[in-house]
Formats: sequence, structure tokens, C-alpha cells
Amino acid sequence: MTTATAPKKLYLFHLSTTATPLPGGQNLEMSSGCYLVETADNKRILIDSGMASDAPLSPASPSNEKNVVEHLAELDIRPQDIDILICTHFDVDHVGYHDAFTNAEFIVQREHYTLARNGHPRFAAARPHWDHPALRYRLIDGDTELLPGMTLLETSGHAPGHQSVLVRLPQAGPILLAIDAAVMRRTFTVDRKAWPTDDNELQLRASTRKLLDLVKREHIKLVVFHHDGQQWKSLKKSPHYYD
Repeated sequence: MTTATAPKKLYLFHLSTTATPLPGGQNLEMSSGCYLVETADNKRILIDSGMASDAPLSPASPSNEKNVVEHLAELDIRPQDIDILICTHFDVDHVGYHDAFTNAEFIVQREHYTLARNGHPRFAAARPHWDHPALRYRLIDGDTELLPGMTLLETSGHAPGHQSVLVRLPQAGPILLAIDAAVMRRTFTVDRKAWPTDDNELQLRASTRKLLDLVKREHIKLVVFHHDGQQWKSLKKSPHYYD
């Protein structure tokens, strides 16, 4: 990718890990993260912002916690240095620090934004963070090339108007951030079942097929499954990066 505005680096911010007990005494490790893209012309694009500090605690307390602002500080980046913030969806574990980035342009699917602004209860808990009056939104409809080498993919099913992100890098090639369209590697299959936190199983399967077809067509070697604690152990995490 030689375009001056194309992605140059992709940082994966590991925010926390939660061990959820399973029958039989095993634990399911669920991780949470967000992502930073730096472009060749020095733009900084954040993808999601993680769990809100004021979010209700779940029965299983997370460990290894570090929020997005702390991750950015380790790279000598301030919240006001973020140019764009891509909102994959407004669940509480993805939008908790949106209101820290008042200089950024926020990009979200129109369907999702409209649903949330109309008062859908699922997104109410974090509304002070994603609906702060200082935030500026750009609404998009469907798959959108944000810039050469970076495409936003409409992947409804987990939530209406959910979006995943494809990032093409000079050396690493295309990397797919599935976000919650496929939260675990084992859910990335055409005959998957919806989880209780998913909105629409038919749409979820259609979005999964769409991403599986993309992986095959684009020869994508790395798909990041947002909540897969086992996969996160093997990923290159900030301050290291993919380029």
C-alpha cells in the first residue's frame, strides 16, 4: 500500500481479561480490547474505546486492566491527538471512553446510531459516553471505504448496524478486526448459533458468511476475534504493532 493516506501501523490494545467459570471446573477466558491505526500521513484512527469505568461490575471481575487512555499515553499520544474514532457499536464495553476524544470525528452506521438515539435500552447504560454533546458524528450506510486500505464492513446480527473493520498494511497485508461479529475463533463458522447477547441469528449468520467469504477472497491470514482470550495471548500487543 503506497497511498499517502493508507494505514501504516495497527496497534492492538489489550484492555482486560475475564475468567468465566464453566461446568466441569474450567474457565472461559474472555478478553476485551480496542485498536489504533496510524496512517502514512500521521493520522490516528481509534477503533472503539473499551469498558466504561462507571459500568456495572459483572460477577466475574476482570484482570490485567488498562484503559485506552493509559495505552495511548504509553505511546505518547493524548486523547486530543485522535483524528477519527470508529464506533463498531454502542455496547457498554466498546464505548466507555468516547467522551474523552472530543477532537475526533466519530463514524458509525446510520442504522445503529438512529436505533440508539431513539432510546433502545441496550445502549442506555453507556449513553453519557457515546452521546456526549461535544461529539461529532458522521453517519454511514453499509460497507464504506474510509480511506485507501481501510474498509468499514456492515455486519449486523450481534447488533443492528454493527460494523467490523478491514485494515490493509504494507507488510502484514490485510487484517480483519471482526469485533463482535465473531467474538471467538470457534464462532467463526456458517452454522453458528446466536449467543444471548446477540440480536438476530439470521443476520449474524449472514454477516459471518460475508466475513468468511472476504477472508477467502482477500487471502486474509489474521482475523482478530475481539473477546477470544486464548487468541489474545498469541497476538502482537501494544506497544508492539503490525505494519
